[in-house]
Amino acid sequence: MQIGPYQLRNNVFVAPMAGVTDRPFRQLCKEMGAGYAVSEMAASNPRLWATDKSTRRINHDGEMEPKAVQIAGADPEMLAEAARFNVARGAQIIDINMGCPVKKVCNRWCGSALLRDETLVATLLKAVVSAVDVPVTLKFRTGWDRDHKNALTIARIAEDSGIAMLTLHGRTRADGYKGEAEYETIAAVKAAVDLPVVANGDIDSPQKAAHVLRYTGADAVMIGRAAQGRPWIFREIDHYLRTGTVLEAPRISEVRERMAQHLKAHYAFYGDYLGVRTARKHIAWYVRDLQDGELFRQSMNRIDDCVTQLAAVDAFFESQLASGDRLQYVPAAEPLAA
Repeated sequence: MQIGPYQLRNNVFVAPMAGVTDRPFRQLCKEMGAGYAVSEMAASNPRLWATDKSTRRINHDGEMEPKAVQIAGADPEMLAEAARFNVARGAQIIDINMGCPVKKVCNRWCGSALLRDETLVATLLKAVVSAVDVPVTLKFRTGWDRDHKNALTIARIAEDSGIAMLTLHGRTRADGYKGEAEYETIAAVKAAVDLPVVANGDIDSPQKAAHVLRYTGADAVMIGRAAQGRPWIFREIDHYLRTGTVLEAPRISEVRERMAQHLKAHYAFYGDYLGVRTARKHIAWYVRDLQDGELFRQSMNRIDDCVTQLAAVDAFFESQLASGDRLQYVPAAEPLAA
């Protein structure tokens, strides 16, 4: 799998997720087998570039290459300038977001709202491709709603505009994250263009990844929500695709070590005050579906310092050893968070 000049080590990618795929999480996923990761969506408005939030989102210091930044916007000149700005800061690949279904994004005619204006899509893509000398990729959805699916048209526009790779989520904007992703449209897009195509949506196991690749003919899969609290899913999928065999669940000793690594990097990245609070969601995902995980998750809200939080997480995973030396999940009480 290759994007421009960058040869990737496999075809199992991390999806960009706002509030999730920060630098510590991306780096951990890469260390645990992901062949590629894209940053959280960064605003194209230059007035926001100096904010702490934006600065963190485009921070790739020390990250495993290639470094990819996702940008969003609806103004061609502004989006092109955002691409140039991020390349100057070290981005090696620029990804354009036309897939986000969130209202506050779509209300600004960004994200998947752009799919309603194919002429603007072409203008935006050409502007960004012309602005930088690095590969530009596109992440999008199958259409605005099920009565207005235009992924094939968007894919052909992207190919004509010089886009280097397509990632297609098998839902419309109106679907949000409800229901099940469909892969027929991804297969049709792959058959229609000569670009690398990445399949995204509801890929939550090695077997599902293999099925989606076979069904769609896609070149790679992108994992989003299923990686929350389970960064080892990338090596599990990569191993299955290469060997056809299923890896055992990770040892609890490894999970304790990885959790400590992740949390320490998270605290260093955000600082103590924000770090201990933003870490809570990651901890909740790690303990989800483990014995006594829900009670432990609730207890996290009462801890407001990093040292205590880290010690509590370590003690929780030590308690899991009573059931064996490998993680043992209980049936999920609720579906994955969006």
